[in-house]
Amino acid sequence: MGDQDIHRRFVPRAAPGASVSVPDPLPLQRALNQCEPLQRLQQRLAQSGARMEAVRPLLPAALLRHVRSGPSDDEGWTMLAGNPAVAAKLRQLQPRLEAALKQKGFQRTGIRIRVQSPMNP
Repeated sequence: MGDQDIHRRFVPRAAPGASVSVPDPLPLQRALNQCEPLQRLQQRLAQSGARMEAVRPLLPAALLRHVRSGPSDDEGWTMLAGNPAVAAKLRQLQPRLEAALKQKGFQRTGIRIRVQSPMNP
């Protein structure tokens, strides 16, 4: 028996004359809504983006392109800096950024600053 014979032997086939029906794919949004871990991830991503939008006006334009929104969790939020110099400046601005988050109504206003390299604009 050759390789082709073995392959044919294990490939499921529809009965002659039977139609093969493939179910419609589940829309992404519906899949996200049905999966609790993905819902939590989606919520955390939205929270992270909202926090970034809240502090964006406080960041100097030259600094902004080197900063990304990081994960948001029960402890607070992480800002990702493109290099150590950007991280140092963010640490200087941290009290103002945390105050802005508090003013915007965010429950957990603690900010962690991490260097993440390289960052592509």
